[in-house]
Amino acid sequence: MIMINVGIIGCGSIGVKRHIAEYTDIENARLVAFCDPVIERAEAQQEIYGGKVYKDYKELLADESVEAVSVCTPNYRHAEISIAALEAGKHVLCEKPMGITMTEMDHMIEAERKSGMQLMIGHNQRLIKEHQVARDYIARGKLGKVYSFRTTFGHGGPEGWSVDGKNSWFFKKDQAAMGAMGDLGVHKADLIRYILDEEVVDVGGFISREAKEFSDVDDNAVCILRTESNAIGTLQASWAFYGEEDNSTVIYGDKGVLNLLDDPEHSFIFTSSTGEVVRENYGGIQTNDDEGQSKKSFVMEAFINALAKEERVPVTAEDAKKSVEIILDAFESDRTNKIITEE
Repeated sequence: MIMINVGIIGCGSIGVKRHIAEYTDIENARLVAFCDPVIERAEAQQEIYGGKVYKDYKELLADESVEAVSVCTPNYRHAEISIAALEAGKHVLCEKPMGITMTEMDHMIEAERKSGMQLMIGHNQRLIKEHQVARDYIARGKLGKVYSFRTTFGHGGPEGWSVDGKNSWFFKKDQAAMGAMGDLGVHKADLIRYILDEEVVDVGGFISREAKEFSDVDDNAVCILRTESNAIGTLQASWAFYGEEDNSTVIYGDKGVLNLLDDPEHSFIFTSSTGEVVRENYGGIQTNDDEGQSKKSFVMEAFINALAKEERVPVTAEDAKKSVEIILDAFESDRTNKIITEE
């Protein structure tokens, strides 16, 4: 069995409760190093799993025992650290959003190409069965022509689970660059592209910062999207859904409707125009209500499996860049009060 030695860069909530927690369940992944500028956070993981600790990510990247890293840092450091890791000969799993500008994402892609290493972005939505089956239904024509959709991701905000609460970097524009749109909206942009297997060509965005007085970034957004095939729909992202988390998607076609994560009993429902109804519960998706502890994301497993089998990672940087571009275009639309057409 091929073992992959993994280093964790960023030991906050995402690093610990998602990445570390899932790596420990992967038979051919070994945690060998932990890094955090708050060194006590890295040391806390060392006490549990062993390995080495570092305060500076550059020191971890110089550790020859580390073969792959998870980048679980504030958004503004994703590109810097991912590029440095690739140049140091490490495979990289970077949290979303991949980057905060088109230029830095291009630099990440170029660094991957030159290094011969692999860069994967942590988009988990496309890895759950509900969404994979939905993509298959659409590809096989069971929905007929898809003409509309709505996709939503909303919860009460990162203050409920971040180690720093309301003081979290999530709410600081100089570190996060964007709020609910970069945290949640980019997931749904990626999902719509994946399920429909086509690109978004027009984007309209309405984005606000009204719900959290302590925050520098957006907390609510509603976007209008048009795809290559002329399907139109909405994408909503919110840090102000103070009831149950909403991670639902509905796809409308001329032969039927798909309801995904939209029903408390059945995570997948297909209703045909002829009256046929298919109801399944494939297990659902991680939620922030329980800090992701009751379900796994499949991201770390997919990353390690691809490396071990010497296969291409399932969420490439080139692909993930297109999802971030939709979010950046939504901000541009909101700023200019114009529909932005993808180039």
